[in-house]
Amino acid sequence: MSFEDLRDKRVLITGASTGIGAAVARAFGAQGARVGVHYNASAEPAQAVAQDVEAAGGRARLLKADVRDPAALRAVVSEFAGAEGGLDVLINNAGGTHGRTPIEQIDDAHYDSLVDLNQRSVFVASQAAVPYLRAAGGGAIITTSSIAALSGGSGGIAVYAGTKGFVVSFTRSLAKELADAAIRVNAVSPGTVDTRFHEVASTPQQLESAKGKIPLGRLGAPQDLVGTFLYLASPALSGYVTGQVIEVNGGAMLR
Repeated sequence: MSFEDLRDKRVLITGASTGIGAAVARAFGAQGARVGVHYNASAEPAQAVAQDVEAAGGRARLLKADVRDPAALRAVVSEFAGAEGGLDVLINNAGGTHGRTPIEQIDDAHYDSLVDLNQRSVFVASQAAVPYLRAAGGGAIITTSSIAALSGGSGGIAVYAGTKGFVVSFTRSLAKELADAAIRVNAVSPGTVDTRFHEVASTPQQLESAKGKIPLGRLGAPQDLVGTFLYLASPALSGYVTGQVIEVNGGAMLR
């Protein structure tokens, strides 16, 4: 898979140390991009991703921050753009559920943490990135949504699903606002993907039940998502695509 126009593009990916983010970072590395590998707690996996990016012919820059801290997240964007001389693509991938929690048990701290992680971080990183994208003459913002934004998810993730609903609306609104600056804004919406995310969010029985509802007959893998991210980052292939939420779920919404 070759996307020639992604070579030397400056691509910042939040939550790039594991799961979907790690697969996407490696894929951009294979295209010869300059990749900002953001992480928070997973330093060793992030270092492994950075090594893989470099080995594939890209360039990697490790960036540490808790995306729930707006000041720290803004600093990550400015650090990467400053070091690389600008920014071409922002991928808002960091997120999580904090496990499944019945609504009666969700306190203010739990709610605030989920909103800061999945919702506010997307706003903050995008806001910080826009001046750099404008200076570059345009670019792309791509955000990881979730099938839960449409389906509501299953039990115990109502707040998570709500934050992903925000991502969908924000994507479409921001796409309208930034179109005149040639900044395209889109989202990738995974279905049930077999990553460490579900070690926290789902039991084996829940995953087996989810698999039974997928027409393609299997859970997703991180690698199943990378082509969509590359496509949305490539001006040659998706230069006329903005404000879209692309569902990558094995047909799960067909049933």
